[in-house]
Amino acid sequence: MNPAVIIPVYNHGMQIGEVVRQVLQLDLPVFVIDDGSTDSTTNSIDIIKGIIVLRHPVNRGKGAAILTGFAAAVEKKCDWAITLDGDGQHNPEDAKELLNAVNKGERCIVLGNRQGMDDKKNVPWTSRFGRKFSNFWVWTAGGPLVEDSQSGFRLYPIPEVLQLNIEARRYQFEVEILVKAQQQGIEIKEVPVQVVYQRKGERISHFRPWLDFWRNSVTFSRLIFARFFRMSRS
Repeated sequence: MNPAVIIPVYNHGMQIGEVVRQVLQLDLPVFVIDDGSTDSTTNSIDIIKGIIVLRHPVNRGKGAAILTGFAAAVEKKCDWAITLDGDGQHNPEDAKELLNAVNKGERCIVLGNRQGMDDKKNVPWTSRFGRKFSNFWVWTAGGPLVEDSQSGFRLYPIPEVLQLNIEARRYQFEVEILVKAQQQGIEIKEVPVQVVYQRKGERISHFRPWLDFWRNSVTFSRLIFARFFRMSRS
């Protein structure tokens, strides 16, 4: 395996520096994609040596940032990508668990199944509801039945996922890729990983409940329609 780490970030200037420093301890190529941040993110990552920083002049969405990272990783001859969020909720050390889940010769997607997501005290209701909502509709759209379809902590085989022609470019990218991977026979695994949610008032989330639930619904409707269209023709 020749993996790289890809970190999409948008306005997480308070957290991204520490996240990147922890990721560097994995001793892997690190690509940070600044997706049009307008806060201190730029300053926070520019002072860190040993990483490759790529920038979108305006916010294009998480999926677009991940694809930019994939393209850069391919140029560096990397054929696997570990993705994790820049808000500090993941423990980069758990990347080893994702890598260890892949057997020799396998080309699969590995999801980090975040533990403790039912904690009503520390986990926002939008995250708890969104995960269950997404899990059900990923399965309904013809994707895998998984426990954490919204986890951003993942391991991807880059050449295979680039052939899936994912249309979504924001949060919906991560659910669409599961559905299309399942349809193309790419195995999807899950391994438990830690999750850390900052206390209320400290956590910065760019998930907008009504707008993003609407975008999710549009994406799932498109995928479900495509599934039934294929079934009707078979």
